[in-house]
Amino acid sequence: MRLIVSGKTKDFTPELEEKFTSKIAKLSKLIERRGEREAHVSHQIERHLHKMQVIINFYDHSLVGEGVDADLETAMCQAIEKLEKQIVNLRSRWRDTHRDAKVVRETKEGWNGSAAIPTEPEPPQAAKAGANGRGAKPKIFRVNYEEDRKPMTLEEAMLEMENHQDYVVFRDADHDCLSVLVRRPDGNYDLIES
Repeated sequence: MRLIVSGKTKDFTPELEEKFTSKIAKLSKLIERRGEREAHVSHQIERHLHKMQVIINFYDHSLVGEGVDADLETAMCQAIEKLEKQIVNLRSRWRDTHRDAKVVRETKEGWNGSAAIPTEPEPPQAAKAGANGRGAKPKIFRVNYEEDRKPMTLEEAMLEMENHQDYVVFRDADHDCLSVLVRRPDGNYDLIES
């Protein structure tokens, strides 16, 4: 990031300038996605108070961070902190508005809370035709979190799997967490705890 400094620059010691450039370099990681950016820094002294103002243009917005304190270093840190908050807010707002709404809507509709039964798989010919030759659609497993079941131990979950099931989702009685027990192809089991 390129710095353009104006005002009372004689108060900047080399150590303070190095600290300032390192803090601005951290902000530039958030900002510099497309091209080089400029930071306009102005420093004024009014009634024994140092007034720092940092201005950066980002996504057609002018971000301004101001800090006022009797100590120059504190004023500089205040200005950079305010600027960082603005950058984070603007990036999160931009990210939220530029997401693919169709994908988000489909995932929300897919998890409507019905029973833990896989959806009916399509025949292989229909799946290839439906996905335009890009492969079969993935299976969606729905879990009903609202159904009130008693917690199970690990041994009880293994007994449930004797009915030729490949996995069991259960609430572990020992650890009081949601767990998944999966049968591996070699006959052993994997236990996933949340």
